[in-house]
Amino acid sequence: MKAVVMAGGEGTRLRPMTASMPKPLLPVVNKPIMEHVLRLLKRHGLTETVVTVQFLASLVKNYFGDGEELGMELTYANEEKPLGTAGSVKNAEEALRDDAFLVISGDALTDFDLTDLIRFHRERGAMVTVCLTRVPNPLEFGITIVDEDGKVERFLEKPTWGQVFSDTVNTGIYVMEPEVFDYVEPDVPVDWSGDVFPQLMKEGKPIYGYIAEGYWEDVGTHESYVKAQADVLEGKVDAERDGFEISPGVWVAEGAEVHPDAVLRGPLYIGDYAKVEAGSEIREHSVIGSNVVVKSGAFLHRAVVHDNVYIGPQSNLRGCVIGKNTDIMRASRIEDGAVVGDECLIGEESIVQGNVRIYPFKTIEAGAFVNTSVIWESRGQAHLFGARGVSGILNVEITPELAVRLAGAYATTLKKGSTVCTARDHSRGARALKRAIISALQASAIDVRDLENVPLPVARQQTARGSAGGIMIRTTPGVPDSVDIMFFDERGADLSQAGQRKLDRVYARQEYRRAFPGEIGDLSFPSSVYDSYTGSLLRAVDTTGVAESGLKVVVDASNGSAGLVLPSLLGRLGVDALTINPGLDESRPTESAESRRAGLVRLGEIVASARAAFGVRFDPVGERISLVDEHGRIVEDDRALLVMLDLVAAERRSGRVALPVTTTRIAEQVAAYHGTQVEWTTTSPDDLTRVSRDDDATVFGGDGRGGFIVPEFSSVFDGAAAFVRLIGLVARTQLTLSQIDARIPRAHVSRRDLATPWAVKGLVMRTVVEAAGERSVDTTDGVRVVESDGRWVMVLPDPAEAVTHLWAEGPDEASAQALLDEWAAVVDSAGH
Repeated sequence: MKAVVMAGGEGTRLRPMTASMPKPLLPVVNKPIMEHVLRLLKRHGLTETVVTVQFLASLVKNYFGDGEELGMELTYANEEKPLGTAGSVKNAEEALRDDAFLVISGDALTDFDLTDLIRFHRERGAMVTVCLTRVPNPLEFGITIVDEDGKVERFLEKPTWGQVFSDTVNTGIYVMEPEVFDYVEPDVPVDWSGDVFPQLMKEGKPIYGYIAEGYWEDVGTHESYVKAQADVLEGKVDAERDGFEISPGVWVAEGAEVHPDAVLRGPLYIGDYAKVEAGSEIREHSVIGSNVVVKSGAFLHRAVVHDNVYIGPQSNLRGCVIGKNTDIMRASRIEDGAVVGDECLIGEESIVQGNVRIYPFKTIEAGAFVNTSVIWESRGQAHLFGARGVSGILNVEITPELAVRLAGAYATTLKKGSTVCTARDHSRGARALKRAIISALQASAIDVRDLENVPLPVARQQTARGSAGGIMIRTTPGVPDSVDIMFFDERGADLSQAGQRKLDRVYARQEYRRAFPGEIGDLSFPSSVYDSYTGSLLRAVDTTGVAESGLKVVVDASNGSAGLVLPSLLGRLGVDALTINPGLDESRPTESAESRRAGLVRLGEIVASARAAFGVRFDPVGERISLVDEHGRIVEDDRALLVMLDLVAAERRSGRVALPVTTTRIAEQVAAYHGTQVEWTTTSPDDLTRVSRDDDATVFGGDGRGGFIVPEFSSVFDGAAAFVRLIGLVARTQLTLSQIDARIPRAHVSRRDLATPWAVKGLVMRTVVEAAGERSVDTTDGVRVVESDGRWVMVLPDPAEAVTHLWAEGPDEASAQALLDEWAAVVDSAGH
């Protein structure tokens, strides 16, 4: 006997899940509903099957093909327009003319005994046998009354409660004889229970009802979809699950990585090649799709997660459905009954309320509170570029495909035949992405000089030597699973705002230039990069007095690429240096605040026991440094800026120093004392770079976070240059770091971040300016309000996140905090 699987429905009640996927392909415990149906047919010997398709038909055909993988023979009958339940079977009449056939829905989950149903049909000599079942709420279904022999006495489609006369409903599973086609008009919409069956009954044809025992769930609503998953997990339905039951009710498919410290409370299912990190908790009735990543601290309960989803740390998912290829970012919360469509981005700390529907390809901003469905409007990313180039989670936001498109767009902004330098840190992710980027550049008629793994300042310096630009890929500082793709201009500085906008436009339009075969770019690997870097550094920076001083220093390369340049540098500097952690550690391309702190504490112990003049610790890409004084005490980054400023200003006695407006105003006192002036810049590193480059009078720049600019050598942050300059200054002043630190007044700057929805950022800034009243206002970056007593507060909206940053400085900690509290209340009142 042949079977007909009805797979043409749109599943409108299941939107947005069915907005980009036909209902029969919706996964139930990681298998499409229709696959469960086909496996049931096969178990009962119905291997020859016709599938009727209409909505998104190609997706169904592509998924199941000819059925060979399931050991079945599948053919397809395509409806050009909806023909109703009977019309779509009539459409497949050619293949069903020979014998009785079984009709079953491709989107209902069941384990009925079809063999017994067919036996009943044949024994009764029925023309049609309707498969019936008993349900507690028959409102959604067609009600059927049968006599004691099973003959149908009455039908009623989708009754109201006032019309309910039975709990026995039509499941849409039928066994039929081919004569039934004589009662179905071709090419017009016809339904079995509304049109054909009443006609058969009027003519006295034998229609029987078979009341089936077993499980049946018409997966027509979100509630029934989530219930179907739970029922499979509970074993209430006889349906196949791939994988292994590693503990009672906990099913794990092949290739899944589940950390032993993850909390799993079954019944639940984890799909193939999913990754569940330590500290996450997955509770009962949750289904995790293939290739899903569940980060530490995430909590899931009754959550159905489709394939290729990223679930960020501390996120909380309860009773919701998440479509495929969606990214749920850190600390998001998705409540009971919510449905998120395919390929969405749910921003950090956002809340999606219960029963909200988010349609595919939407972006929910960080910190957003969503209590109504998001259907049409879609807020894409405003800009590709964040504070550190193009940043995102490796293989979630930053994929090889994105890297190739970005590199193609960048190449398109340059002339054919230009040269671009490429570089990376020592992580595997950066290595893999760099190869993709090099291919894209060459394919766009760009010659590539690949520096491989070098410190960031070396990549910038090499780019400035005759290249049209550069690309560096590094692990995002402090975020080991994220990467930054940094774009440089011909001077090795970060791409200007105008350059970023140009790249943004080409990328958005996807108008990439492609080279003809004879124009493919060259790839070269320059040699002796470090020697040329250290040579020019030592020629530019004053190192007089270093060799005679007998200074002893401890240098911590923190297992990063800074260690690659140190041998060449320290050898030529002629200083007694002890280098620690010089080797590269691929598994740790960046460091957390805690591990950085622990590294500084260890460095301090070594400095104190070795009686060294000071210790310096490089960040993993050699861009920033942290200091430890001769007693082994950590010199905090904001103090290190003042110490370095004091040394430089005392030696130069004139010129300008470039500092961001968030720096303590004590820097002004230090600079003025030694006859130098402060040039205030925005908080953007590009601005510090611009001032240092364009103003010949600039003698120093720094950001208070370990980034120092040595203008006589370069206009960008450079850890090695700052180190060489510091050694020269200390050698010539004959003062220790603690002595210099002690003569600088204490600063009291407090900082706070407040979540602010994008939509009210403008309102927040307007409110702050209005609240400032008569007080002095500085708008170099954000809004800085200066009180009459010299205390100040600064309010700055974040360019990439739904956050507002606040800084406040006062004569002591308490007054700085009080000022911060006062203005945080102003920002809060505008934001809510």
